[in-house]
Amino acid sequence: MPERLIELRSDTKTQPTPGMRAAIAAAAVGDEQAGEDPSVNALCERVAALLGKTRGLLLPSGTMCNLIAVMVHCRPGDEILAADVSHLMSSESGGAGLSGALIRALPSQRGIFSGEQVAAAIRPLKINASKSRLVHVEQTVNRGGGSIWSLAALGDVAQAAKTAGLLLHMDGARLMNAVVASNVCAEQYAAFCDSLWLDLSKGLGCPVGAVLVGDDDFISAAQQWKFRLGGAMRQAGIIAAAGLYALDHHVERLRVDHDNARLLADQLKAIPGVSVVEPHTNIVFFDVGGTGISAPDLARELAKDGILIGPESKISLRAVTHLDVDTNGIEGAAEAIRRIVGGQRM
Repeated sequence: MPERLIELRSDTKTQPTPGMRAAIAAAAVGDEQAGEDPSVNALCERVAALLGKTRGLLLPSGTMCNLIAVMVHCRPGDEILAADVSHLMSSESGGAGLSGALIRALPSQRGIFSGEQVAAAIRPLKINASKSRLVHVEQTVNRGGGSIWSLAALGDVAQAAKTAGLLLHMDGARLMNAVVASNVCAEQYAAFCDSLWLDLSKGLGCPVGAVLVGDDDFISAAQQWKFRLGGAMRQAGIIAAAGLYALDHHVERLRVDHDNARLLADQLKAIPGVSVVEPHTNIVFFDVGGTGISAPDLARELAKDGILIGPESKISLRAVTHLDVDTNGIEGAAEAIRRIVGGQRM
């Protein structure tokens, strides 16, 4: 086993830092389900304020945040409009279907679509047609290579949704990456949304958790769905303490992850046969179709050197930068890819 692992499969692989572990150990706790955990309450209030919403709800995962939002907003037979590469469609085991709602995929540019597309996709009000109910956006777009919804693009979609009487929900898995990269505050993005959530366990480096926010009625309904789906917790302050620590210490440092993603992309582009999707934040998709080695084979060879990168198809891979990978790790990964690819080329 290699002495050092360079973990680039996902920013969900982060380990709690020593400071975060200390915060977890010192957390004030209580009964979360009864609303008596002071750390959970403090985190929910802070995230709600950060996003300009009335209330927040701590949940075990972002996937549960998306599911609960769909459960609250939609009824069986309703239709959700979402990007063709959205996490809701590709990476949640079809969980939205538990609501009885359908998902209509909108063609997108790296996960970004337009208000015109929303307006064109809305179903006519007919007794035998699904009712268009919810627009779903993802910030940043995972399978769009960490692409960012600009305020203009988001506002365009929000206006189309509002005009048609639809609600807008944001999957905010990497919202703070967008905030740091664009220098637009989180509340400005959130202002367009009826509901959204902030992930704790990706770039912010927490071991678990996400916070769903919205108005009083939405969160009251979400609380009941949380209980129904088994998401109620007890002394969850140890989770919340990590989130509070991350908001204090791990937001601005996301710039380092973005710089490292750019460094990796630049080095990969210099390798013959490799093409790269330009990273907007901390996610780098690259194609090795012209190198003579498949993506799964490259990933297996890299793993022998302790470099972990996830293959996405026969020819493409995804690398995600985060707080556990420094510049030396990025350069080491790029050099290993260059070496392995060079050995495979005829």
